Amino acid sequence: MADLDSTLSNLRVRIDAALMEALPPLPTPPRSVHEAMHYALLGAGKRIRPILCMVAAQSTGNHPETAMIPACAIEMIHAFSLVHDDLPCMDDDDFRRGRPTCHKQFSEAIALLAGDALVALAFSHIAQNAPAFCALRLVRELAEASGSEELIGGQVFDLEAEGKPIALQHLQDIHRRKTGALIRYSLRAGAVTQEAPEDEIMALDRFGTHLGILFQITDDILDIEGDPELLGKPIGSDQNNQKATYPAIMGLEEARHRAKTELICAVDALSPLGKRAELLTQIAEQVLTRRR
Repeated sequence: MADLDSTLSNLRVRIDAALMEALPPLPTPPRSVHEAMHYALLGAGKRIRPILCMVAAQSTGNHPETAMIPACAIEMIHAFSLVHDDLPCMDDDDFRRGRPTCHKQFSEAIALLAGDALVALAFSHIAQNAPAFCALRLVRELAEASGSEELIGGQVFDLEAEGKPIALQHLQDIHRRKTGALIRYSLRAGAVTQEAPEDEIMALDRFGTHLGILFQITDDILDIEGDPELLGKPIGSDQNNQKATYPAIMGLEEARHRAKTELICAVDALSPLGKRAELLTQIAEQVLTRRR
């Protein structure tokens, strides 16, 4: 596990450097929006999505550095989604990653505009920098993963489910979109940059489906019994906002059991990659036991 932590730490350093380089320089006007973009994107996040993109590329090809381009775009989209999710009109959260949320640090208007700008930057970054053989596919699939039928649609359904009893199948559909879509794209994008065969891309997509559910279940559990200092935010917000969660529907122990089942399914999905999937398997195992 120490080797895994070191590998992931090194990847985070490289990803953070690439994100910094991709952002507009702070002296460039409008400074307020650019400061908010830096604040939202460069916080102490886990970088799980860009890491998955890089590792998927490493597992399927010989030029994984090419995957840094979609990896950065993915984190920009993720940061945008967090900035907007935290707004008073949605989840109304005051803290994120151990510090005030973007709209608390700046203003609601600047946070909203910074999120919009991160979306534009994500697509521009791929269009300007990705190799011609995969740029169009990367842009198209990112638009689909972050659009109204996937990430944004998941947030809509999540908001509509607040305070209402919902079936487990509906909850799974919400998080297949809200959490899983960008995770699946991260894995596919990494493989696409390596011109991987479609059967391997689909294997990574299936892995991402189960990993997304696993990630959401552990997220729901941590909101009940996690350490606020490690999480960088107070716990209990799901219950306070009457959110539909796996523990709320299934009970805490059954949710833990379901998380283990999703891990098994995720690892099984990687079988077409054989030993090349070892690092992805270790990442999935760490998601199950994570504390932040």
